[in-house]
Amino acid sequence: MPEDRNDSHPKRARTHKPSRRGGQRPAAAGAAKPGLKSRQAAAKILGAVVDRRTPLDGMLDQEHGNPAYRELGDADRALVRAILNSALRHLPRIRTAIDSLLQTPLPEGARALEHVLTVAAAQILYLDVPDHSAVDLAVEQAQADPRNRRFASLVNAVLRRLSREKEAILEKVGGVPAIPAWFFERLVAHYGRAEAGRMAEAQLVPAAIDLSVKSDPGHWAERLGGKVLPTGSVRLGDFSGAIPSLPGFSEGAWWVQDAAASIPARLFGDLAGKTVVDLCAAPGGKTAQLVLSGAKVTALDQSSSRLRRLKANLERLGLEARTKEIDMADFRPDELFDAALLDAPCSSTGTTRRHPDVLWTKGPDDVKKLARLQQRLLSHALSVVKPGGLVVFSNCSLDPREGEEVVARIVAGGGCERVAIAAADWPGLEGAITPLGEFRTTPAMLPLDPPFSGGLDGFYAAVLRRR
Repeated sequence: MPEDRNDSHPKRARTHKPSRRGGQRPAAAGAAKPGLKSRQAAAKILGAVVDRRTPLDGMLDQEHGNPAYRELGDADRALVRAILNSALRHLPRIRTAIDSLLQTPLPEGARALEHVLTVAAAQILYLDVPDHSAVDLAVEQAQADPRNRRFASLVNAVLRRLSREKEAILEKVGGVPAIPAWFFERLVAHYGRAEAGRMAEAQLVPAAIDLSVKSDPGHWAERLGGKVLPTGSVRLGDFSGAIPSLPGFSEGAWWVQDAAASIPARLFGDLAGKTVVDLCAAPGGKTAQLVLSGAKVTALDQSSSRLRRLKANLERLGLEARTKEIDMADFRPDELFDAALLDAPCSSTGTTRRHPDVLWTKGPDDVKKLARLQQRLLSHALSVVKPGGLVVFSNCSLDPREGEEVVARIVAGGGCERVAIAAADWPGLEGAITPLGEFRTTPAMLPLDPPFSGGLDGFYAAVLRRR
């Protein structure tokens, strides 16, 4: 994280709740204060995520991302990423904290002002950034924007009070679910309030790095200082370096894959010599698993760039699969397969530990639309396997509308049957097997002792047999 060299101290804020009246003069013309551009970039990108539902990854791309982000140096880019991740993970609590310090709500349409306050509050409450720098640079940010200039004194007062009272405020907002209300209520409806609360808390902790290994996970756990999980994956401890620098990467001994994501490909049983189609294959982690199981694999993806990435990943691993660029819904094979894996497009709400923007770029309508798509794709997946063939359906959503309810409708329609997964086959993850014999992992599962982070991506998987 870059060092803030701005050590000026703004005037002491008033002790009563600030109103929206008043302002400060604009900053004198000249070079921007160190750290100002990174805060401005963070506020712009936060606004794009929250207001325009723009995915974060694309805006943080070093070549094609947000212009304000691309013009920063590496250290300031790292700070922007840290601010955004903290702001998005804790956004409901940050908003509650700011609202508690205002005598009256912010004006209608003052979204840019709200993002300035949010960026600063994320630093004060959740990051190791000097409070005075966060306050001072937020005031400078307000003064530099004609829309916010008249609120500069309000920004100063609110943030100074937040800094002074942050321990009490953190305790006060600690009971606020740290996910959007619409999604929290969905979790409560399906999992119960206590479990929904645990899941909401779990997404505040960044995900660990899990590796799928080609063979001998115990050896690689020892060599990399990792831990073997019930899935056979190797979880790394505290690691912040470059993945390609680790032993085993260049020789293709393993690949990065969340432990939950490794489960679906393991549900087929013996695949040696059988034909399998991976219907939404990129980036190729599940394809690699299928190849290693001894199957003859055909990997499909409709994106040429994603398919190139899949081929490159397989090449590094020394594995081969037949690939085809096509939308799986248009795929009509000349010969039916023994099995098919459909890791379907979804809302990705199970991946918020890695992608905290997901819950702010998706909504209930997206979930409904994706569930309809998944049902069509699953129906088609069953059509490309032989009678008696297996289809494993999976996705990384926590919402049952994209998992359990899709499979229930397909099974009720006839033409296939659910094959129950035995809890006894998954020691350590017995609690992830539902009464119907389906897999359901959540971020609150698999608690581990330091230095290993607990949790899994939220994943759903079911096995169906075509009649």
